[in-house]
Amino acid sequence: MKIRPGFPAARVLWGLLVLFLFPFLHSPFAIRHGSAAAAEYPARPIRVIVPFPAGGSADLMPRIFGEKLTAKWGQPVVIDNRPGAAGNIGAEMVYKAEPDGYTLLSAPPPPLVINHNLYPKLGYDPSRFVTVSVMAAIPNVLLVHPKLAATTVPELIAHAKANPDRLNYSSQGSGTTSHLTTEMFKTMAGGLKITHIPYKGTAPALAALLSGEVSLMFDNLGVSLPQARAGKLRALAVCSEKRVASLPGVPAMAETFPGFVSIAWFGVVAPPRTSPKIAAQLADALREALALPDVGKRLAELSAEPVGSSPTEMAAFMKQDTERWRKVIVSAGVKLD
Repeated sequence: MKIRPGFPAARVLWGLLVLFLFPFLHSPFAIRHGSAAAAEYPARPIRVIVPFPAGGSADLMPRIFGEKLTAKWGQPVVIDNRPGAAGNIGAEMVYKAEPDGYTLLSAPPPPLVINHNLYPKLGYDPSRFVTVSVMAAIPNVLLVHPKLAATTVPELIAHAKANPDRLNYSSQGSGTTSHLTTEMFKTMAGGLKITHIPYKGTAPALAALLSGEVSLMFDNLGVSLPQARAGKLRALAVCSEKRVASLPGVPAMAETFPGFVSIAWFGVVAPPRTSPKIAAQLADALREALALPDVGKRLAELSAEPVGSSPTEMAAFMKQDTERWRKVIVSAGVKLD
C-alpha cells in the first residue's frame, strides 16, 4: 500500500488492525466467551461467617438463604459460626480475608454499626466492608418471666421503680442490640435500675429468662415467638413502629414511648476491596431467593420482614443506623462491662 505524504503511518496500521479483528470481536465465539467469563463466580464453595452462636436468628437467617444459593449455583454455601466479643471476632476474620467473594460476613447490627462506638480499638473498620444486602429485619420484643408481677409496660416500670436493683435482664452480650435496647428503655422510662447479665448469644440468654434466672429481656421475635405464644414467656411490647400480625394483642412500645423503635436486621458484607460486580451478583441472588414462596413462609414464621436491599441502599442504611445507635450509647451512657 502506498502511503500518501503527510498521512501518519500509525493511522494506517491501526485501521488495518481494526479490519482484521472486527470479525472476531463480533463472532458468536466472542459472545459466548464473554458470558462464560461473567459467570465464573462462584466456582467453589462460599463460606459465610456468622459471628454469633448457632440457634439464634443471626444464625437461622443466613442458613435460609444459603440453601437457596447452594441450589442456584451448585456450589456449597457453608455457614461457619465464630462467636465472641459481640461479633468482633468473626467480623475481623472476614475483614482480613481475601476479597474474592468466597468469604462473607452475615451479621445483625453490632459488628457493623454499633461496636465501633463502644470499643476503643477494633481489628477492623466496619465502614470499609463492601456492602451486599440486608436480607430481612425482625422487630425486638420486651419479654418477662411469667412469675414477674407485671402484665403491661407501665406495670413493669412501676415494679422496677419500687424495687431498685432487684430486677435483672439478660442479653446476647455487651454491646448487642438486646443490651442497647434495654438501656434505651431504662433511660426513656426515667432511669430504671435494672442489672445487666450478659450471655454469649441468644440461646443461653433466652434459656436464662425461661428458667427464671433473669426477670426480663429484649429479644427479636425470630426465636422467642413460640415461647411467647405458649405462655412460657410474657410479651409486653413489640419494638416495631406498629403492632405486628404475629402478636396482634401486644402493643408497640411506641404507644408508651413515641419514637421507640428497635429492629434487628440481618445483612451480608464482603471484605474490603471485593469487586462491586461480585457484591451486585450476590445481592441479586439474595433478592431472587426472597421471591421464593417457601422463603417467604419461613421468614413469616420468624416474624421477619423481607428487605433485599442493593449494595448502595445497604450502605446508606448502615450509615443512618450507625448514627441512631451512637445517640443511644451516648444518651444512656452505655459502657462495656
